[in-house]
Amino acid sequence: AKKALEEHRDLAELSLKLARICVDAPIEFSMADAKLENLYTPEAYECMKRLEFKSIAARFGEGIRNEGGPEKQFVLVEDFSEADALFEKAKKEDHIGMELLAENGSVTALALSFEETGSYIFLVGGFMTESYIAGKYEELCRTGHAWVLDLKHSLPFAKLSYGDTVYDAGVAAYLLNPLKDTYGYDDIARDVLGMTVPSKTDLIKKMSYKDACAKEQDNFTRMAGLMAYTAFAAGKPLSERLAAEGMEDLYRNIELPLIYTLFHMEDEGIAVRREELTAYGGKLKKQIAVLEKEIWEMTGQEFNITSPKQLGEILFEKMQIKGGKKTKTGYSTAADVLEKLAPDYPVIQKILDYRQYTKLNSTYADGLGTYIKEDGRIHSRFNQTITATGRISSTEPNLQNIPIRMELGREIRKVFVPRDGFLFLDADYSQIELRVLAHMSGDERLIEAYKTAQDIHAITASQVFHIPLNEVTPLQRRNAKAVNFGIVYGQQAFGLASSLGIGFKEAQEMIDRYFEVHPRVREYLDETVAEAKETGYAVTMFGRKRHIPELRAGNAVQRGFGERTAMNHPMQGSAADIIKLAMNEVARRLAADGFESKLMLQVHDELDFSVPREELEALSAMVEEVMGGVVELKVPLVVDVQSGANWAQAH
Repeated sequence: AKKALEEHRDLAELSLKLARICVDAPIEFSMADAKLENLYTPEAYECMKRLEFKSIAARFGEGIRNEGGPEKQFVLVEDFSEADALFEKAKKEDHIGMELLAENGSVTALALSFEETGSYIFLVGGFMTESYIAGKYEELCRTGHAWVLDLKHSLPFAKLSYGDTVYDAGVAAYLLNPLKDTYGYDDIARDVLGMTVPSKTDLIKKMSYKDACAKEQDNFTRMAGLMAYTAFAAGKPLSERLAAEGMEDLYRNIELPLIYTLFHMEDEGIAVRREELTAYGGKLKKQIAVLEKEIWEMTGQEFNITSPKQLGEILFEKMQIKGGKKTKTGYSTAADVLEKLAPDYPVIQKILDYRQYTKLNSTYADGLGTYIKEDGRIHSRFNQTITATGRISSTEPNLQNIPIRMELGREIRKVFVPRDGFLFLDADYSQIELRVLAHMSGDERLIEAYKTAQDIHAITASQVFHIPLNEVTPLQRRNAKAVNFGIVYGQQAFGLASSLGIGFKEAQEMIDRYFEVHPRVREYLDETVAEAKETGYAVTMFGRKRHIPELRAGNAVQRGFGERTAMNHPMQGSAADIIKLAMNEVARRLAADGFESKLMLQVHDELDFSVPREELEALSAMVEEVMGGVVELKVPLVVDVQSGANWAQAH
């Protein structure tokens, strides 16, 4: 710093001048001109909706919120002959939009649009029974020219299958921009049609469809009409954009069939032994109590371990542990801070263990029980429009995040079981992202290692550390494994050093040696980043695009994130596409070949099945064949298939 000041004093003085606020600038200013008038205008509301300032938009009065939107007619149809005539007319159109408004096991209405003038709404009541409306929805879906907003939502009420070509506007909008958080009709209207329309929350708040239809029928009818009209009007532009972006095959061959695959998987669910879950919670609570007592003894006093303020004061003030980070509210006790100190301070490792066990208890032992339905099963939701990478996510509850590193974490899997008398089968891709890297980079050494079925991490250790393969130690293999997967995620030396607990220089040397051994990987990653900077997006083997605005950011940290994302997306996204293709083909074969086995879960690179004992051999062979051959790479796709009485035994 001293040298920099001595050599660049002029720049320091310039920086001071630039940073100083000028208080005597010649500006003529009138307070009257700055008076704030009414903010809550239709124009301001449209601006807030366009910019997706949802919480601000919610502050606008109901009148203004409901004023926006196209001047369309939303016609309630109550005459049987008129309804039948409209359905027959819709069958002959080359393009229609629909939405089945159904939830909690019952149908409330069907909205239909095939004209620019608006939509027709058919409410359940009188001759329009739930089965009549659901039946008409099914018929129109089978015409092959229907667009809906959320197909999966309607499948519990409509008996549709893989062969029925229905276009899902929400999934199409997601493919075109996977960085958004919602794909409701108001989002699609704004992004595809350039229209500002009141959202579902604007019109019916948090009411159920049935309650809204009974208490706020005008608003409910308007919402239903807007849903169908948006699906109708956005259908063709969405199709054209998908074709222009090279994602039409991805949409038709992967994402649309996946809707049915996910629905059937959700419908099957997974059985959970409640008594074992309760017993597991008891084990955790005992371990938590033991850890709590040990921590109090090691720190010399009783305190609330979950309080960051109390914990920080005891560790960094009372115990004088070096390495604490002071913040405005006290000392940081974030995981990354404590993990660096844990090797030198046993009490900190105990605190980290305590946190893990309390999380296991609250999230799984106590949390999972609330999701067990009357049939004794958990029916998690699997979402295909959440992640920017294309990966499927799981919610309500998240079953893709069941911990496996801690012994007590692995034990939770014992409570997940197949149907009575069945076996649990787990099929897992082996190192799929590294295999995709070998394929996409064309690196000869990586390809050769996978073709000869060698231990890729041991091979990497041998090459990076310049030692014979038979002399590679477990630690060297572990470090090489971290380098292999770090490369996939665009990890730099700082991240590798942090994850392995080694110095920055040593981590950088490991990465440099890796790229010396695999020069084509380095070239491929550099080419991928350069192309993404030019086009603004990264793309998978199957054409899935992820736009990366951070690549053009002025902030170096954001640009670094963008570059790592550009490196990782082709591999993680391609792996996600491959598992989706496999899921769809496995689901097709389960039905076509008459298997009684059911697909229960998808956990990133893993598929889990409930299998009758007599089908175990045939299903194992089918799943391995499908997953291993669903796409042809320059390296083999290896699938590990295991079975057992529960998830823990099969994994």
